[in-house]
Amino acid sequence: MNREEKSATIQEIAAQIEGAEAIFAVDYRGISVPQAAELRTKLREADSSFRVVKNRLTKLAATQVGEDRLADLLVGPTALTFVRGDTAAAAKAITTFNKQHNVLTFKGGLMGEVILDEAGFTAIAKLPSREVLIGQFAGLVASPITGIVRGLNALIQGLATQLGQIADKGLVTGEAPAAAPEAPAEEPAPAAEAEAPADDAPAAEETSTEEPATEAEAPAEDAPAAEGATDSDTSEDSNNQEG
Repeated sequence: MNREEKSATIQEIAAQIEGAEAIFAVDYRGISVPQAAELRTKLREADSSFRVVKNRLTKLAATQVGEDRLADLLVGPTALTFVRGDTAAAAKAITTFNKQHNVLTFKGGLMGEVILDEAGFTAIAKLPSREVLIGQFAGLVASPITGIVRGLNALIQGLATQLGQIADKGLVTGEAPAAAPEAPAEEPAPAAEAEAPADDAPAAEETSTEEPATEAEAPAEDAPAAEGATDSDTSEDSNNQEG
């Protein structure tokens, strides 16, 4: 491999590292060419790729993209799986393949900020696929909404039933409601009605006493006027006689 080929290989591996959601490193010793082709086909279904790498060139590529953690996995014969799609599906494909052929040894891996050991890798392989997880998540999100809708429907139906029962009893009408049983207690007591004539009696007496006095005084007011008229007539008679 000349310098240009090495440079092209470094750039290609660097791009694969940078674009991967997760990276799995395995010791591939003992794997045959047909077996490697079979594994690549299975991983391709999970949008992943399987590549036997040269450790020195891969370290240079990892340093170029700032992924220095990968250097610890590049010891001995190494093949890398670059996962761009479903991480759980890729781990499951490797685990299933190795159960059938038993030729791979897991060395470690990276998933975002997490460094995976063999136990972590096995746990990921047991997870449901991305499609199943999305379906389960959608069900969890929809469940509270469904519960709210059902609760509102039940509340509306219950309210309609109660209103119907009230209407059947005649309590919901356009007329004013009947007087409450306490209403008669608010009417005037008989004793109050008996006292009413006694309160009106003094007023009648005062009226009858004042009216005669007014009539008696009337002639007294007219008397001077009559006297004035007599004097005037007497004066007129005396003047006539003198004339």
